[in-house]
Amino acid sequence: MSTLDVHSRAGDVLREKELAEAFTNLQVNVPVIHQCVVAYLANQRQGTASTKNRSEIKGSGRKLYRQKGTGRARVGDAKSPIRVHGGVAFGPKPRSYRQHTPKRLRRLGLHNALADRFQNQQCILVEDFTLERPRTKDMIHLLNALNAQGKVLVVLDEHSPNIHLSVRNIPQVNSCTWDMLNVYQVMWHDTLVITEKAADKLAAKFVDTHSDAEG
Repeated sequence: MSTLDVHSRAGDVLREKELAEAFTNLQVNVPVIHQCVVAYLANQRQGTASTKNRSEIKGSGRKLYRQKGTGRARVGDAKSPIRVHGGVAFGPKPRSYRQHTPKRLRRLGLHNALADRFQNQQCILVEDFTLERPRTKDMIHLLNALNAQGKVLVVLDEHSPNIHLSVRNIPQVNSCTWDMLNVYQVMWHDTLVITEKAADKLAAKFVDTHSDAEG
């Protein structure tokens, strides 16, 4: 079992919590994490960049001047790619950059990313909490009390509109529920603030997956 401290909203250590070794002490597979991150970023691309080639440029196709006798280089029409306002040679066209990643690989990548954060002590467990009303100041006090440094991701066990609204005005601080996590989110943020119930659900999910894979 791996042991982590559970903190209160005031930053005090309330108790120790044990998480399964199969969840936190996984041997990190960097290539799997890299593949998942590359696929995620590729899937965010719109692929709408477009240029016109010489056949799509509006203009005459006549030869600008005669082939020989001028002392100048031979030239075709004004739509040639080497001329100003001509067509673009080998320019981008609308295309899909989407990369298909199997569900099993995505789950493995997320498990590895979380294990990396746990092993590098970049996860902070906090007792389950709610806010009576949206208030950014309360979230700032909480993060300061927990000494959460850098870019912070607050992982909740269930959606909380008040917490979401309180977090979104803080630069480089985001929130999401445990079932909406992805590899890119985990790796982009420096610190994960995870509620106790969210940690339990994540551990149950990946320990069960690990058991199924071994079976």
